[in-house]
Amino acid sequence: FSKEDREENVRRAAEVAKLFSDCGVITICSFVSPFEADRKLARLIHEDFDLRFFEVFVQASVETCEARDVKGLYEKARKGIIESFTGIGQSYEAPKNPDLVVNTEVHDLQASTTMLIDFLTVQRVLPEFGETIEELFVDEKVIEKARKEAEDFPSVEITDIDLQWVQVLAEGWAAPLKGFMREDQYLQCQHFNVIQHDGGVINQSIPIVLPVNAAQKGRCADASALALKYKDRAVAILRRPEFFAHRKEERCSRQFGTNDAGHPYVRMIHESGDWLVGGDLEVLERIRWDDGLDRYRLTPNEIRRKSREMGADAVFAFQLRNPIHNGHALLIQDTRRYLLEERGFRKPVLLLHPLGGWTKDDDVPLQVRINQHQSVLEEGVLHKDTILAIFPSPMLYAGPTE
Repeated sequence: FSKEDREENVRRAAEVAKLFSDCGVITICSFVSPFEADRKLARLIHEDFDLRFFEVFVQASVETCEARDVKGLYEKARKGIIESFTGIGQSYEAPKNPDLVVNTEVHDLQASTTMLIDFLTVQRVLPEFGETIEELFVDEKVIEKARKEAEDFPSVEITDIDLQWVQVLAEGWAAPLKGFMREDQYLQCQHFNVIQHDGGVINQSIPIVLPVNAAQKGRCADASALALKYKDRAVAILRRPEFFAHRKEERCSRQFGTNDAGHPYVRMIHESGDWLVGGDLEVLERIRWDDGLDRYRLTPNEIRRKSREMGADAVFAFQLRNPIHNGHALLIQDTRRYLLEERGFRKPVLLLHPLGGWTKDDDVPLQVRINQHQSVLEEGVLHKDTILAIFPSPMLYAGPTE
């Protein structure tokens, strides 16, 4: 490639990386990028949009690069078959002040990868997860006090779908959210596909919100807390409630790319209240649906514990809202083979993760799907090292940000 070709290649890559980064995706680009000016331009392209950029110098001598060359490109460059080859016919301007140096002559693949992951963790690009996920259930020691408090607060009756979101929040599926989104979180999610947390940002492209109508808002606007009731039974307390306008057309257009009421979730949004209320959630009890399937409703912490008990050194997840078909089975089988044979794991465990919240009427019912999943496992189509656990979220039916 000519110098101009390389400049344009790096510029285009930086522009595409910016689009991904702007959507909250952590984007790693691997390019020769031999010229300092091009690397500075790539940084500027990101920083002009308030996006973080890190220059990582993957260091190796020309001799080492040539020894690793499986395509024989260095040999062709030395024979003059390839012109303007970096390190042979074209100079390489080593970074003067990179954010990270990974010397691959000193560190092997695993150590080099760990260095990058550790760097991104320190920079708060990668989220830190402890041994457990924070749940939003009230401590058993104060549960009776909380129940009595709930009796004195104004109440909002919630729907099946609202309760499913309560379950998602309570069990930690949406961690680090502490409750239904307040307006600042909602706007971050809608416009940037992230929410701010602990000095950084985390990916969050789906708004988790609680709609209420004008009468409910009027009755509860000055309250310090609300009781959320399902079928007239208090299931949670919403502390420090914050009411804000439910801009339905904007929400649908941003989340789904359409405002057409023919879309099932868009229709539900338009039929819901004109206000949203956010706040800190304290859930009074584990959500049970008493449909014979609660034993499959494992929380993230329970799935982690079960994985450790099974001796898993890797967990791979397959999430679906349909019966398992042949294509699903082939993907799952091939992923297991890849983890064992190409990645060197000894005990990969499959998390088979059917969506268990609301689906439209013509979808296959959850009970039928669970029965089918069990049959597939019993017949040995999938390996026995499998955890079958329901994901409690409602189905949103796609969209550009889901």
